Amino acid sequence: MILGIDPGSAKAGYALIEASGAVVLAGIEPLDALPARLREIAGGHAIAAVALGRGTNALAIKARLEELRLPIHFVDEYETTRRARELYFVDHPPRGWRRLIPLGMQLPERPIDDYAAILIARRFLTRGVEAESQT
Repeated sequence: MILGIDPGSAKAGYALIEASGAVVLAGIEPLDALPARLREIAGGHAIAAVALGRGTNALAIKARLEELRLPIHFVDEYETTRRARELYFVDHPPRGWRRLIPLGMQLPERPIDDYAAILIARRFLTRGVEAESQT
């Protein structure tokens, strides 16, 4: 399994995915609570690697994750926000009058950092270690 993380300045999205790309679990945590939550996840699942988005606050979050003693790989976050919004609307299609508005003009009803983490983990799976820089 791969643990994808979308780092941010105040919170981070995380997603645990299988080799098939299927999502096992996902969520969003404040940065202070993130290490404890990830330790809990790592204690109950066999994680092969951490795919950490190379964006805001990535180096600081990497330092917090080193205690997990898992390989950490930086992954490019190019267009993850746009694609995360699309993925969100696949899972949560607009209802009522909102379905008449083009999706490109709508915003999700909640933060989508977890969806970005899913995409980061899937990008790591499809491109592999050789396409990403390992640290």
